[in-house]
Parts: sequence; C-alpha cells; structure tokens
Amino acid sequence: MSTRRRVGVLALQGDFREHLAALRACEVEGVPVRLADDLQGVDALILPGGESTTMAHLMEPALKQLIQQRTAAGMPVLGTCAGMILMAREIQDGRPDQEPLKLMDIGVRRNAYGRQIDSFEAEVDSPATRGPAPAVFIRAPQLTERAADVEELARHGDQPVALQQGNRLALAFHPELTPDRRWHQYFLTLDGKAR
Repeated sequence: MSTRRRVGVLALQGDFREHLAALRACEVEGVPVRLADDLQGVDALILPGGESTTMAHLMEPALKQLIQQRTAAGMPVLGTCAGMILMAREIQDGRPDQEPLKLMDIGVRRNAYGRQIDSFEAEVDSPATRGPAPAVFIRAPQLTERAADVEELARHGDQPVALQQGNRLALAFHPELTPDRRWHQYFLTLDGKAR
C-alpha cells in the first residue's frame, strides 16, 4: 500500500503527461514540477523520458540544487530513460555542457540502443514487479558502471536495465508507455528516509 500522497513529475519536456496519468491510475496525486517552488509539497519525484540535454538546460539552477538536496535528505526519485541519464554520476557520449544531477552512483552511455527507429518493446522480469512486465525501449541508455550498493532489479539480454540505490530507482526503459503500473507501484513503496 502506498504511503505517498503527492508525487512530483519533472514537467519541462518529455513524457511527463504519461507519468502523471500513471500516478492517477495508482490513485496518487501527480504534481507537475517546473520550478523549485513546485518541489516543496511533494513526497517523491519522477524524472521522465525525453531529451536529457534539453531537460538539463531547461532546469533552473535553484531546482537542480533543491532536487539534489531533497534526494540527499531521503526523497525517493524514479528516473526513466532520459531520467536515468539525469540521475547518473557520469555520462558517456553526452554533450560537454551536459551536467547530470549525480543522484545515483552509476555511469551511463546515452542512446546506447540506437536511434528512434531502433525502438522496441520487451518483457523484463523483476522481483520488483513479481514477474515479467512490459518495457518500452526508446534510444535507451546503457549502464557502464555502478557502485557496489547499486542493486540490479532487471536485465534485458546481458544488460542491467533497472537499478536501485536506496530509495532511488533508475529504469533504462519507459514503463509509463504501457498500461502496466507495477513499476510505478513499486516506486511508491519506497520510503522517504535518508540513506
């Protein structure tokens, strides 16, 4: 059962509307986050898929700083696709001016799965979803490194595609583009305690 009441979704670019719809389906209030003030009243945050460089440039410095502070204080964060890139400590194939939020001890490679035309849907099996769940891969990032305390929750082929570090969850795919809400439900069980 969820203890979250209000979950923010970064709403600068990308598929934030789909995440807001997924939260409604989970009977949780989703709040679009565009400015630092929007983050004040939320229990958790979702960084959606989209264009990671665009999102990073549109994010005001005060919002970046507050996301980092709130995450360090224990706010759960879910990053999907581009959101996973934003959460990383290190980005390969990123633009020189692309500064990640460094919310998780992971390294990623952008667009590792190819161009938009190479997008696909697959089933990924995870204890978090208690069985196979659909996952949409669109220009997905690939894990290049991770700290010892970053747990692998799912793989596709030989690649880890779902990772958790404390109450931070990074998915290389888009669960919000499927009708299956188990990844969102799992995220909603993560507590807000600092780790």
